[in-house]
Amino acid sequence: MHLVCLDLEGVLVPEVWIAFAKATKIPELQRTTKDEPDYDKLMRFRLDILAKNNFKLADIQQVISKMNPLPGALEFSRAVRERTQLIILSGIFEEFTEPLMAKLGWPTIFCNSLEIGPDGTITGYQLRQKNDKKRAVQAFQSLNIKVFAAGDSFNDLEMIDTADAGYLFRAPANIRKRYPEIPCLNTYDGLLTEIDSFLESGA
Repeated sequence: MHLVCLDLEGVLVPEVWIAFAKATKIPELQRTTKDEPDYDKLMRFRLDILAKNNFKLADIQQVISKMNPLPGALEFSRAVRERTQLIILSGIFEEFTEPLMAKLGWPTIFCNSLEIGPDGTITGYQLRQKNDKKRAVQAFQSLNIKVFAAGDSFNDLEMIDTADAGYLFRAPANIRKRYPEIPCLNTYDGLLTEIDSFLESGA
């Protein structure tokens, strides 16, 4: 059996925090896992800004409700699911995902969760587990499932390295330069071609 594991933000949908940064005109919130390898440091930075500006979960959800998949992403995800199973492994939070998953046709997603106060304040977050994307791939492989993985950020690198076949997808220059040994694809057609080759090879 084969399985495709994809990151979500930057691969199938725009970056949520960048969209929120633009909506609130707070450029500091544009920092993502493409810029900061330490996820905990990044989230503590974000939560501090939210608290200082009295932003609540509902404020972020309102922005997300207006977001759409990246051009071609819905058609690409449908094409993958016609060929094999698709799992999204993302650092996003389940409290953010519903409108995005609806617009992508409800693919399966493994993600994290937020800690929310009674007034809707985001007080913290809970990871599924440390190195969750890598461990998810290892768990699938322990079931004799061959895994193809693709993502665009620092927190995707272990998933890509652990998978039976792995690619960067539309990764920024800083990551491509730092990890030149990982091939980078820039179009859904190119990614689908590699997925087809992976499935045909029986790797």
